[in-house]
Amino acid sequence: MLDNPEYAARLRIDYPEKLDQLTTFFRIIWIIPIAIILGLISQTGETVTNTLNQTGEIVSTTRQTVGGLASGLLAATALMIVFRQRYPRWWFDFSRELTRFAARVSAYLFLLTDQYPSTVDEQSVHLEIDYPDVKSGLNRWMPLLKWLLAIPHYIILLFLFIVAVFAAICAWFAILVTGRYPRSLFDFIVGVGRWSLRVDAYAFLLVTDRYPPFSLN
Repeated sequence: MLDNPEYAARLRIDYPEKLDQLTTFFRIIWIIPIAIILGLISQTGETVTNTLNQTGEIVSTTRQTVGGLASGLLAATALMIVFRQRYPRWWFDFSRELTRFAARVSAYLFLLTDQYPSTVDEQSVHLEIDYPDVKSGLNRWMPLLKWLLAIPHYIILLFLFIVAVFAAICAWFAILVTGRYPRSLFDFIVGVGRWSLRVDAYAFLLVTDRYPPFSLN
């Protein structure tokens, strides 16, 4: 048995030897269409309906909150584990592919690759998530607690994400001048993504009960 077995969720991004300076300069514009697609699938929205009287004054307001497909599926997964000790394979496959897609969009946003995010192909972003054996590998009651136990990670990741944004800005200038991504900044941002993935796998994708390590590696 390995002393330090691989975590159930793993991320690796190929280091680019050369990056295109033109697409890097306009990256915040190029990413808008694919970011909208990702947002429509995974985010939560709110619809506000105003009711007017005969004089045109608002007399009542109705708010309707709708969850994204991904968030609803994750909630259903938690319920299935708690009450049925099952994790339907097609639910897992969808969540894994959506996570891979989101990782490709994030990699493109943070200038880690010039490849426009594909909804299908792996490209340079290699993300693996192990399918869990629910009955022997997962505690059925843990989905009720994992989001709470992961709070220390949320706090640290908030600060790491802020640093990663500034690191990406520094990398943006470096790429425009040299066409290369400083390796130390690249490794740091990939490490933050790796840390975030492990937390997602534990607290939201629910594929493992092993607590995420506090590590960029």
